[in-house]
Amino acid sequence: MNVLLVGEAASKGIHKGKVKICETGEEAMRTIEDGDVLVTSMTDPDFVPAMKKARAFVTDNGGLTCHAAIIARELKKPCVVGTHDATTILHEAQEVTVDGGEGSVYG
Repeated sequence: MNVLLVGEAASKGIHKGKVKICETGEEAMRTIEDGDVLVTSMTDPDFVPAMKKARAFVTDNGGLTCHAAIIARELKKPCVVGTHDATTILHEAQEVTVDGGEGSVYG
């Protein structure tokens, strides 16, 4: 596997799944299915229902205390934040592995 992205390790765990790129919480709730990897610029409280369905999160922005990181740790799901360009490098339905302990996304 090749490293596609590196960011901050926000929540430990490893998950392999399909990318779903979402701009809003409403869009995420409509499109996220169990096992998907939610990829977005940044999350906010509107994303929480979709975050419960997704298995891992990757964001362009944020750090260890951002919304996505905090919710990921509460839900015990892998999360990589602060990648800067996840929403442009990753593609819809692409199979990736998120390593929240290392802060890396592999493809």
